[in-house]
Amino acid sequence: MSLPDVINHQDLLLSLNTNEEKVVKDALPGVDIYPLFLDVENGTWVLRAKFKPGVTLPKHFHTGVVHFYTLSGCWNYLEYPDQPQVAGSYLYEPGGSIHTFHCPEDSEGADGFMVVSGANINFDEDGNLMNIMDAGWIEQVVIAAAQSQGLVPRYFKPGGLAKLSTD
Repeated sequence: MSLPDVINHQDLLLSLNTNEEKVVKDALPGVDIYPLFLDVENGTWVLRAKFKPGVTLPKHFHTGVVHFYTLSGCWNYLEYPDQPQVAGSYLYEPGGSIHTFHCPEDSEGADGFMVVSGANINFDEDGNLMNIMDAGWIEQVVIAAAQSQGLVPRYFKPGGLAKLSTD
């Protein structure tokens, strides 16, 4: 057996180092974001996010799976107060799950890396639909916040608009 032909030749690795990239501060209220990979067509978003102490995100329903690795700090879901996520915790969230992210007020906040497929359907405190947070929504929010801070965020954005392979 021989090696396959190279389909996508690379002269260098596709890599970002968040220690060298500019963080987009308050991309969401109380959340600083390093966008890493935003694939609008396939609905995949990869972020490093820093959550400030006391941040509570809206209750949300996942249409796809989430992989979340906590790098530092502490957070929990309000629905699972006895299961805090701390540095080194890996959380798998199946599609169809619903919960409310929270960083305790008396914590240092939290820093995490996430890979999300699909969307978060966000609800207000009364259970009313607030918005749908998917890769396209995240991209728009991050770009707007970055521009207001004089930044141009760097992240991987695969492909392009759908088209026939013969175009």
